[in-house]
Amino acid sequence: MLDSTPPSQLADLFASMIDLSLEEKLNVLSTPQLSQRIIRVLELLVRQIQVLKISQKLQSTVESKLGKKQREFFLRQQLDAIKKELGESDEGTGEEDEVADLGRRLGEAKLPDEPAKVAGRELRRLKRMHPSIAEHQVIRTYLETLLELPWATSTPDMLDIGAARKKLDADHCGLEKVKTRILEYLAVRKLKNDMKGPILCFLGPPGVGKTSLGRSIASALGRKFHRISLGGVRDEAEIRGHRRTYIGAMPGLIVGALKKCGNNNPVILLDEIDKLGRDFRGDPASALLEVLDPEQNSTFTDHYLNVPFDLSNVLFIATANEADTIPGPLFDRMEVIRIPGYTFDEKLSIARRHLLPKQIILHGLSLDQVQIDDVTLLRIATGYTREAGVRNLEREIASVCRAVAVDYADAKENNKGESFDSLVTVKRVETILGPERFDDEVSERTATPGVVTGLAWTASGAGGLLFIEASLMPGRGVLHLTGSLGEVIKESAQIGLTWVRANSARLNLKGSKSGAVGGDVFEGVDVHIHFPAGSTPKDGPSAGVTIVTSLVSLFTSIPVRDHTAMTGELTLRGQVLPVGGIKEKVLAAHRGGITRVILPLRNQKDLAEVPKRVIDDIEFVFVRNVWDVLDAAFVGGITDAEVPKTGEVVGAPVYEQTGAKFFEGVVVLAKL
Repeated sequence: MLDSTPPSQLADLFASMIDLSLEEKLNVLSTPQLSQRIIRVLELLVRQIQVLKISQKLQSTVESKLGKKQREFFLRQQLDAIKKELGESDEGTGEEDEVADLGRRLGEAKLPDEPAKVAGRELRRLKRMHPSIAEHQVIRTYLETLLELPWATSTPDMLDIGAARKKLDADHCGLEKVKTRILEYLAVRKLKNDMKGPILCFLGPPGVGKTSLGRSIASALGRKFHRISLGGVRDEAEIRGHRRTYIGAMPGLIVGALKKCGNNNPVILLDEIDKLGRDFRGDPASALLEVLDPEQNSTFTDHYLNVPFDLSNVLFIATANEADTIPGPLFDRMEVIRIPGYTFDEKLSIARRHLLPKQIILHGLSLDQVQIDDVTLLRIATGYTREAGVRNLEREIASVCRAVAVDYADAKENNKGESFDSLVTVKRVETILGPERFDDEVSERTATPGVVTGLAWTASGAGGLLFIEASLMPGRGVLHLTGSLGEVIKESAQIGLTWVRANSARLNLKGSKSGAVGGDVFEGVDVHIHFPAGSTPKDGPSAGVTIVTSLVSLFTSIPVRDHTAMTGELTLRGQVLPVGGIKEKVLAAHRGGITRVILPLRNQKDLAEVPKRVIDDIEFVFVRNVWDVLDAAFVGGITDAEVPKTGEVVGAPVYEQTGAKFFEGVVVLAKL
């Protein structure tokens, strides 16, 4: 065809087939000479070929970069078309419908101004973004999280103070200070609706009901309850959340708790706040500073949300066993309520009302199939447990219930149900649990000279008995101290020995070598003071009077009174200073069978927090100086000693010989 076409027509044919402008086409037609027309058309053809080559190169480059996404897009379009042809497409659930549904929900939600502004901006980005892009799902999840948070949803408080008091009394025995604080909050909340929630911290040993108390408070207020376990949390992002730039980002524990509760005023229990960790990932305790500050938590910003959320309506309750491991700034933001432990009467009431029915039901028995009187329950509490809480008591009751369940199952299998004995006596308890694990250790120890019972405050917040043993042996005047002791308690032991040496004459003590009254009792001998339970660290000044009493008992070979315990800080001049933890120490003495407690006079006011039943069972002796302690610690007091009057300076004798060397034969010890 091309061979038979005249050259003039062939030039016009090619000019019509390529992309030319109107001016270029008119230029070709207006060229009369054939040779010039063909040359002009060839130039235009070469130009068109170059343009096509460049376009092809660009297209191949783009296809190499976007080929995978284009293929996915085309395959999805083909899949949608196939589903429509087969009639399997879901009408109304397409991506456009879901985005439209998000927009409708955001319009109906009553978001605050700043979150609403951020949500609107993210929604506009979502509409412009293709569903196959990874960030599309991230934005969508973020918007759904904003919609699920209770920005303006709250539950009405039950402001019936009488009903709240009955609820708290029914769930917990004792703990009057905690109950009073909750009722005070209810009363103020009833008078002032916009009161911010308090930040409480229950500090006490394990097993005293701190967690269950938080649940009871939520029930009394009519609020939802959520527990957050902080033990072992080391990452700051667990509290503040992860930023959305990370894969798998999610809100923190606080925002997650609000999302689960569905309202903005729940009771959130921060359990084991004293066991927070800290490493290279951050300090969770520092992140909690904003959460637990009533002046700042109204604008708490989670890293995932990146918008402020009001936490001022939330009632935060933290629990802890030790106060020393809580950072100072965090401890300062909380209202600390100490829960020292339970008396035996309170344990008996708790076991009767809560522990025993709970364990009977858990072991498949009915309440009439296990009959335990108060005497037997009290024997389990005193003979098989020695704790501030009731956790071990519940375990022992569970052991009794298991044994009763075995007897009942055997009787039922042998068709001897009528012969089944549901009564659990003290003798039957000894058969089930074995011999009593805790006997009257106090009376056995204190029958020996040099052994005295002191009162200590353990690291867990509970009180305990502290036995001090002193022994005398030939030596060179060295004081030996053992029992994992800290520097403060070592200083107390040195002060106690110095006081005894300085007042040996007034104590009618004879010198170890000279045999004369008032001689050096420390000459030629070594004194070893031991604090049993050597694996437990011990420190603090409250063992001062106990150490002095132990040394006096050792040098005089006179044992102290039976069932007597003491506590108090000793000065170098023999004064007795007040100490802390009196309630916990007195409760520990009551649990240990102590009937006589020697306390500093200035600690007399601290007995107001001790239950009346405990005060009635114990004789308290309040002392000003060491002489009062010794008079109360020994039977008959110090009859032969020259006891100074109150306020008299007690120390070493004054040397009046003219011209004598002032420091000859004496040791001077100064205490700061």
